[in-house]
Amino acid sequence: MAIVVVGGHSRSVGKTSVVASLITSLPQYHWTAFKITQYGHGFCTANGEPCDCQTDDHTLAVSEERSRTTGTDTARFLAAGAERSIWVRTRQGMLAEAMPRIHKELAVAENAILESNSIMRFLKPDLYLTVLDASTADFKDSARFFLDRADAVLVRANRDALIPQWQNVSLKLIEGKPQFVITPPNYMTKDVVDFVRERLKPA
Repeated sequence: MAIVVVGGHSRSVGKTSVVASLITSLPQYHWTAFKITQYGHGFCTANGEPCDCQTDDHTLAVSEERSRTTGTDTARFLAAGAERSIWVRTRQGMLAEAMPRIHKELAVAENAILESNSIMRFLKPDLYLTVLDASTADFKDSARFFLDRADAVLVRANRDALIPQWQNVSLKLIEGKPQFVITPPNYMTKDVVDFVRERLKPA
């Protein structure tokens, strides 16, 4: 079983598009896709808007997407070709409570791809990709904490014009790591697909 984690330093940098594109590009993996959302203080960490993903008990909810056409991120994963698509919602800092259910879903998956940084606290994936956008100043603590564990860096837009707006983030953490330039709308290149395919080959 292969486990791929796709993270990023902020919202709206292309994480969901990267996941969807990998699902489409590597259909032979029969992916189970996970979207992990944490919320707090009335605002969703997924989009920064007033939170509508807060659970009834304000702690945890796990649901499986059934439609390919609702326009949600989990629906996008199904539309891209995922076998199953699961949305995990927890209060900020309480992802540990969801891990028993996540492990249960992983146990029945052929291969899994998860959109999250924080999941790195609880899983050791076969591959961790991080998406960076120099023009977006926000840098999540979870992305900063795991930046040095990234197997490759996907840099949005033109790397030659990379002038990061981030504060207190050392680029030494990604020195020597494979870096790939990605652009909208697909946020994917053949080089990235080939890299992922090669890294997931059985030993």
